[in-house]
Amino acid sequence: MVGRVPMEESGAAKLGVTYKGVVYPRECDHMGHMNVASYVAKFDEATWQVFASCGITRDYMAREGAVMAGVHQALDYLRELRAGDVISVRSRIVEAGARKLRWVHEMYDDATNERVATCELTAVHLDATSRKAKPFPESIRHKALELSGDDS
Repeated sequence: MVGRVPMEESGAAKLGVTYKGVVYPRECDHMGHMNVASYVAKFDEATWQVFASCGITRDYMAREGAVMAGVHQALDYLRELRAGDVISVRSRIVEAGARKLRWVHEMYDDATNERVATCELTAVHLDATSRKAKPFPESIRHKALELSGDDS
C-alpha cells in the first residue's frame, strides 16, 4: 500500500473505536454485499469522532469560522460484509500538520475480529469565508500531535 499507513504497521490506535454499528439490509447492493456508499458513510461517522477528539467540533467551527475540507480519500475493500454483520471502526491520526490532518480508519467484523476495509483520509483546515487554508489553533494541533504519537 504505497503512501498508506496500515494500523498494524503504525502501532496501537490512539483513538481506538470511533464507530460501532451493524450492516442493515438497506445498505446492501443487489449482490447482497454492503454497498460502497455505506462503507463511506460509516467511515465518515468515524471521521467526526476523530475531529472531535482533537477539538474540531461543530461549535468550534461555528465560533472560529473554520471548516474541514477533505482533499484525499483512499479505500481498500478486503472482504465483503452482509446484512446483520456487526462492525466497528478503529482510527488513528498519522499526520498532524499546521493546516492538515491525515488519519486511517480500519473497519472490523466484530464476530471474527477480521479487518474488512481500510480508509486513509486527508483534510485541510480552511477559513469558512475565504476557503483558504489556515493554521489550526495551537490547542487543536497539540491534541492531534498527541493523538498521533508525534512529538514535533
